Amino acid sequence: MTSTQLPDNRGRWGDADELGALNLVDDAARARAAAAVHVGRWVSLALSTDPASMLGGPFAPPSPPSPPVQQALLHTGTPPMGMAEVLTVTPHHPALTHIDALVHMPVDGVVFPTVPLGEAVTGGVVAHGSTSAFAAGIVTRGVLLDLAPGGRLPSAHPITADDLGAAEARGGVRVEPGDALVVRTGWTFRWDADEQGPGVTVDAVQWLRDRDVAIWAGDVGDSFPPLDPEVPMPLHMVGLARLGMALIDGVVVDELAEVSAEVGRSVFMLVVAPPRIGGLTGVPVNPLAVF
Repeated sequence: MTSTQLPDNRGRWGDADELGALNLVDDAARARAAAAVHVGRWVSLALSTDPASMLGGPFAPPSPPSPPVQQALLHTGTPPMGMAEVLTVTPHHPALTHIDALVHMPVDGVVFPTVPLGEAVTGGVVAHGSTSAFAAGIVTRGVLLDLAPGGRLPSAHPITADDLGAAEARGGVRVEPGDALVVRTGWTFRWDADEQGPGVTVDAVQWLRDRDVAIWAGDVGDSFPPLDPEVPMPLHMVGLARLGMALIDGVVVDELAEVSAEVGRSVFMLVVAPPRIGGLTGVPVNPLAVF
């Protein structure tokens, strides 16, 4: 498949746009989100992540080989208080729920929509397409699409438009422009998994473009190794880089699916409130679904 055949939003909102598909989250989308709240139940979609110590040596606590968050902690003063704390955060770590900025994945030498990478990132500073675009937070309607109710998709299953459409029909809901799509496959992404998980296809990304989805938040995204070597990362290389669609990686969906079944609704208000830090390629986030 050539680049001209891939779904594309570049230029749709101008050549210097930094919101991408978040432009679709307008007052009407936020009003739909508010109208989706009926009972006040809420669910976090974030992974629980504990920091590892930066300390080394025989008295240091054990830590994983590649932790997403590391901490240096010091108690000092009289009485002692935790006054000096340094955190090292790897925002794109798969064990940390995070939202990707547009600058995270340039293609064709440009950052969405058409800014050359050398201009978007210069002097060690992100000048275009950073987390500044959504630092004030995002509120829109969320839609749960459960692709494998009560179970999980087969290993290495290519997620297609038919899968998304079938889940939409089962949920009795229509995905509308500006919605955030929360997708359950029954898998948890891991680089070192014994089985290859499902992955999004270009066909599915075209469906997302046709429906004008603003945000993808799935328990999986791109499969590794790639299901299609021609487009090895459709969700990132097409969804993020060409559509400008916000990606929330590393979400947990099972509790959301349980609450959705209990209340009999697959739509909710999704609140995404990252730390208000601009100039980054991605940032940890705790997405909240409110029914």
